Amino acid sequence: MTTNVRTRGGGPVTHRSASRGTRGEGAFRFLSTGAGVVLLAIMAAIAVFLISEAIPALRDNKGNFFTELTWQPNSTGVFGIAALAFGTVLSSALALIIATPIAIGVALFISHYAPRRVAGPLGYLVDLLAAVPSVVYGLWGVAFLVPLLKTPSQWLNEHLGWFPFFSGEGAIGGKTMLAGGIVLAIMILPIIAAISREVFLQTPKMNEEAALALGATRWEMIRMAVLPFGRPGVISAAMLGLGRAMGETIAVALIFPATFDISIQILTPHANSIAANIANGFGEATPIGRGALIASGLVLFVITLLVNMAARFIINRRKEYARSGA
Repeated sequence: MTTNVRTRGGGPVTHRSASRGTRGEGAFRFLSTGAGVVLLAIMAAIAVFLISEAIPALRDNKGNFFTELTWQPNSTGVFGIAALAFGTVLSSALALIIATPIAIGVALFISHYAPRRVAGPLGYLVDLLAAVPSVVYGLWGVAFLVPLLKTPSQWLNEHLGWFPFFSGEGAIGGKTMLAGGIVLAIMILPIIAAISREVFLQTPKMNEEAALALGATRWEMIRMAVLPFGRPGVISAAMLGLGRAMGETIAVALIFPATFDISIQILTPHANSIAANIANGFGEATPIGRGALIASGLVLFVITLLVNMAARFIINRRKEYARSGA
């Protein structure tokens, strides 16, 4: 008995062919569902490990884990995540502010301005930035960027010192939040630029041609057609870059001066992060200190998970982008 489906040549499809297609679809559904379940299981296993290892140290903590600024689990048993979490969020936000406009400009140039013979190599060059190891960025930051920022930091402090971020007395420049933010910005720029470029290329040609037919210039066409369509994707790319910046370890560990205080002065040596603190302190940590570091890693795990969930939520709000990226 044949089905009602016809082949390209006009002949009927046999029941055997339909059954074979059904079996293939079932196998694919099983494999894809299994892959999703395995991914969720891995994330759950990581969360369980972090929680189980952190609980003993949190019980022995003599301070408030969420508000304490001191980090001395190896000696006094007092430690808190407040300063580290603040430094992580501030450095990542600073990197995002620096990288996002540049990445959007690069993505627009590659997708709508550059000739095809230039756009391809330039896109590959930007993507190659993501392949550079983080330790290289850290060494470059310590050896080149930190000395280079000394004079600009002093100029900003002298002329814009009334603004809280550029205020401060005493040592200006050196290993500061600004230096770490710039290094993180360079590291997340390829992610934001690559995703934004692909989103801009997904803009319906009819929208672009309609704007040009009405007499719009190229920039007006981009402002009216390309940017509104790509806004959800750009926001999602920025949030994914934010998650990447929050989890960076080696580069910031080499640049940040490892202080444990809360300060918004980005030109003075006040900077640290959760990931950098784990890298600097894990080797010499006692059992309680190791548990404290794992507890801070649990906080970082939750923060980055929330950032990535927010990025996925923004992508799904735009159905046509979600279909095009599927």
